[in-house]
Order: sequence, then structure tokens, then C-alpha cells
Amino acid sequence: MDNRAEVREFLMSRRAKISPEQAGIPAGTNRRVQGLRRSEVAMLADVSVEYYGRLERGAISGASASVLEAISNALQLDDTERAHLLDLARAADGIPTSGRRRRRAETAHANRPTLQWTIEAITAGPAYIGNAQLDVLATNALGKAFYAPVIGDGGRVPNLARFQFLDPASREFYPDWDLFAQMCVANMRAAAGRDPHNRALQDLVGELSTRSDTFRTLWGAHNVRTHGAGTKRFHHPVVGELTLAYEELAVTADPGLTLLIYTAEPGSESAERLGLLASWGADVHGAALHTDLRGRGEASVAPRETRNEP
Repeated sequence: MDNRAEVREFLMSRRAKISPEQAGIPAGTNRRVQGLRRSEVAMLADVSVEYYGRLERGAISGASASVLEAISNALQLDDTERAHLLDLARAADGIPTSGRRRRRAETAHANRPTLQWTIEAITAGPAYIGNAQLDVLATNALGKAFYAPVIGDGGRVPNLARFQFLDPASREFYPDWDLFAQMCVANMRAAAGRDPHNRALQDLVGELSTRSDTFRTLWGAHNVRTHGAGTKRFHHPVVGELTLAYEELAVTADPGLTLLIYTAEPGSESAERLGLLASWGADVHGAALHTDLRGRGEASVAPRETRNEP
């Protein structure tokens, strides 16, 4: 991705969101811009107008930490936005966000079966391993049942962003579809800032920008966020409404991978429905295994008769 363009559009979009009143300066008259003027940001950050103008044109390489902090304060950036600006500055300076070499997430997962064992040990809630481009690389048993609408027939690696914007079923699965769409794109924006050379993520952004007007509009807003923790609502086609809390954990052994776990409040209706979903998933898995065995001629083997030995 074009780093200069990313910096320019991010700073311009943040400047447009802050009104003079929010910044504590007189609004004046005859304002032609939405939000703050460049000169006002420069004044608030205590830098020259020329220097801030250069930064906003994308020339962020070499900017000191103190200047970036002052700009962040002037634009009232939240923690995620500040981190994103620092990521963009590091990329401009050619500094990776992590000194550790990133392996392809699919390869990392395939080479570490202990990661699969770990999520399979989680039985009370859906859990999955994901990467920056929101591929669902592995799930526990309940996660497979929970994400059945996303996983589909298993023809390709399931991807939450493709499901969100290209599959009509997502509008039923996500009752708060608009909110989920914003969160999805903002997570991808933050991931692109952390790893600007992620070709798979770039290709996904290009695909979705071409095929979804909504995605293209949200991507252009330059909003960023991280999963972290929170609560989401779902409508599962088998068990109905679910309100689940989620926690996202970094897989430190494989930078770029995350473990996300959903849980329900103990004793709640959602907890009861998760139990039903677990039973349904076990039944479906058992039926699929039975069908597979019959297809290979193994299920038709009759038990041996008991014989009396002389």
C-alpha cells in the first residue's frame, strides 16, 4: 500500500473529525473546511504550519516520537489511532513493527498441531485462530458449529470479511450488521498499518473494494480499531439469538495470529443455547463421520460372532 497516501488520508480524516469547539479554540467565520484547519492543528501541536503540511502530505519519514505524540494530542487520537499513526511512521522509516520474522499464518498453524490441541481444549465457548486478513484458520468443536454459516462447504479457507460483505447470510447472522461492518473494516485498517507488506491482506482489500460499495466507503473512512474485548449479538440459524462476550488473545509464538474466544454469561439463555449448539454440532459431526465411513465401506462391517472355544 502507498504509505504516503495512507498517512495523508489518515491525518486528513482525523482532522476533519475535530471541531474547533472540541479543540478549545475559537471557530471564527467563513470556515471552508470540515473540522480543523491545518494551521490550527499546527498551533495545537506546537509545530510550524509548513512542517505539519509536509506531514499531512505523507512525508512522515523521520518524524520524532515527540512530534507524533504532539500531533496525536492535537487530533485527539484514541489509543488505537495513536498506535496506527506510529505504525505508519515506522513503515515510512522502513522499520518493521516486530523484529521477528512473520511466517505465513497458514504455515504457522499447520506446523504447530499444539495450537489446534489448545483450542480443542476450550469446550464451553466457540474459539478460533485467525490472522490479519480475518481468515478462520482453525476452530474448536463448538466454533465449527457456531461458524457453520461462515465455513459453509469448506471449499476454501473461510474469511470473516468475505462473509460480512459478500454473503447475504451475514445480514441474518449479524443482527447489528452495520456495526459489524464498521468493526470489520476498522480491524483490517489497523492490521494494514501494522503490516503494510501483507500481500494477502492487500489482495483481500482490492477484492472487497471492487465487489462491495459498502466496504469501499468504510475503507475510505480510515477508521481503525482492534478486537480486544466486548459483547456481540448473533442470530444462529439453529439456536437463534445469542449474546456473547469475546476476548482476543495474541498468539505470541506466531506474530499475526490471534485466538478469539466467545463465552456466554453463566446461567443465561445464551449459555443454554450454546449448550444446545454444542449438542447439535456433535450430532452433525457424528452423522458426517458415519456417512464418510459408509462411503468407504467401513460402517457395514458386522461385529464378529462370539464363539465358545473348545
